[in-house]
Amino acid sequence: MAARDDWSITLTAADIAELEAALDRVRTTDILAIDRAAFPLPRLSARLAEVGRDILDGRGFFLLRGLPVERYSLAEAARIFWGIGAHWGEPVSQNGKGHVLGHVKDLGLDYADPLARGYQTSARLPYHTDSSDLVGLLCLQTSKAGGLSSIVSTTTVYNEMVKRRPDLAAVLMQPLFRTRWGEVPEGRKPYYGTSPFNLTDGRLICSYVRSATRKAQLMDVVPRLTPQQIEAMDLFDELANDPALHLDMVLAPGDMQFVCNHSIAHSRTTYEDHPALEKRRHLLRLWLACDDGPALPADFTGEHQGITAGGRPDGIKVPGVPLNAPLDASA
Repeated sequence: MAARDDWSITLTAADIAELEAALDRVRTTDILAIDRAAFPLPRLSARLAEVGRDILDGRGFFLLRGLPVERYSLAEAARIFWGIGAHWGEPVSQNGKGHVLGHVKDLGLDYADPLARGYQTSARLPYHTDSSDLVGLLCLQTSKAGGLSSIVSTTTVYNEMVKRRPDLAAVLMQPLFRTRWGEVPEGRKPYYGTSPFNLTDGRLICSYVRSATRKAQLMDVVPRLTPQQIEAMDLFDELANDPALHLDMVLAPGDMQFVCNHSIAHSRTTYEDHPALEKRRHLLRLWLACDDGPALPADFTGEHQGITAGGRPDGIKVPGVPLNAPLDASA
């Protein structure tokens, strides 16, 4: 993939004009009310449909480059990003605050804190998957140094594990317990179990968040990890971190990265931010539930999380918390 360029598109002047025409229709519209019909892209939508199929059923990721974010206010950039995402799926909540528009920005939190989420820190993030069909990032500002985006095929990781240690691949086909980070849906426990590797409908579906598994060990009610489970996760991480298997990419301002969580795990290197607050690294994030997504294991919309009207994983929903799309990163 590093030697190819067919996994990225640079937006043309005509593409940008079409996006801005759609933006003009929704400048005063509540972002939660913007759907595909409200954000029409007569010409670009066909290309987006092809890209969406490639992300969900093909290589698992894609990069749209060149949105001139310097032209737009934060509210305008967010609406364009949201409108593009609406052509693929329904935005779902990314945390216990009901945020359907997320901000990836260092808020000075400690990644070791059981309630802290990695995207709120500048720490290196281990390879993991998120709780939606697709995850999208729009880069608004870059860091002073570091912060590379890294992705790896979880199917490749599985295949390599089967070749080297089939016993450990089998271990990851059994449930591991994870914390819910204090974001507990109605009627659920503050922890849950799900298998990292799932063979479903002729395809490998992966769900892996080692940090959530590690922090769940702080709960007395969660079974202790076995030496075999720890060894299996160690091998997963070793393979994901192998430069021969993962792809690093620099996200420049205006770049939009979209990844299928079921077949790609993603990571980020540690970064050093700018001293000035207005220059600090800032990305917008979407979690999308796609009605045409792949068949999933039953626990993905059972014990793991809820279900959308289209039958897809619906992110993180906490009782009494309405969905909202904050433009303030600290909200």
